[in-house]
Amino acid sequence: MGILFTRIWRLFNHQEHKVIIVGLDNAGKTTILYQLGYLDTYSVLSEGHEDAGSPMSRWYSVFVIVVVDSTDRERISVTKEELYKMLAHEDLKKAGLLIFANKQDVKDCMTVAEISQFLKLTSVKDHQWHIQACCALTGEGLCQGLEWMMSRLKIR
Repeated sequence: MGILFTRIWRLFNHQEHKVIIVGLDNAGKTTILYQLGYLDTYSVLSEGHEDAGSPMSRWYSVFVIVVVDSTDRERISVTKEELYKMLAHEDLKKAGLLIFANKQDVKDCMTVAEISQFLKLTSVKDHQWHIQACCALTGEGLCQGLEWMMSRLKIR
């Protein structure tokens, strides 16, 4: 899996692309970045930027990665509210949206279909989006999400 990540990130390194990763606390952002080998970058960018109105979301970005804790049914409404605030922001109006439905390895977690339905993703018409089941601890599903991002870059 590490070889595939390396190949994908090398493609990103030939051009400058801004990607922001957001999610509620304990959603799995840090673990995903550990898997990708980019924790140092994350540590610098994430300090104090947990909400969608943060300076981080004001950067022009090609992609927004939203990490959802699939076990956190109580706060999925907070994720939905923040997601739509972020998507409405002028600087993100052309950004692609990748949603990682994390913690799919946990029994009784919300499925990708449930998360998609709750977040009303089919109503998102102004952004290309993809929702990907994943387990940040094992890395399962992360490659597929990154491959989707790469395919969107080729279209632009």
